[in-house]
Amino acid sequence: MPRLKTKYQQEIAPALMQKFGYKSPMQIPRLEKIVVNVGCGEARDNAKVLEAVVRDLTAITGQRAVVTKAKKSVANFKVREGMSIGAKVTLRGDRMWEFLDRLLNVALPRVRDFRGINPNAFDGRGNYALGVKEQLIFPEIEYDKIDKIRGMNIVICTTAKTDEEAKELLTQIGAPFVRS
Repeated sequence: MPRLKTKYQQEIAPALMQKFGYKSPMQIPRLEKIVVNVGCGEARDNAKVLEAVVRDLTAITGQRAVVTKAKKSVANFKVREGMSIGAKVTLRGDRMWEFLDRLLNVALPRVRDFRGINPNAFDGRGNYALGVKEQLIFPEIEYDKIDKIRGMNIVICTTAKTDEEAKELLTQIGAPFVRS
């Protein structure tokens, strides 16, 4: 069982239940899924780019990435409906806990001039979105084997009803929020 999941079950869930005064254990906010998304517009010109993105995402998350396609045609971006424009991975269960553990304890501290993550990036429904500027912060990526530095979006979906509950959950898990 992942280390972070054990910590959640033994320490974090009871603390949240006490802090917010929940009557049922099912009211306690928990992690639902983590979605890691990489959009690469240059994939419309070069199909090899998408293979590199899928390979990097698969190495980082430990799960095969799915190629995403454009939903609409946008003339300004030279994108037609159905074109491959990125890749994403949806993590649940133990893989999700392992990835979050690596993200918070290994990858984020490797970011240059890292002071913490933005505490205002919640969406109003208890989900947290985080942008990473380069995939090199993950130890699974070898510097020599990448063709281009790419960023990624990481969305942490929780069952929390409010941002306050979600922020408390992530703080207890160990998310390094910037002190305001």
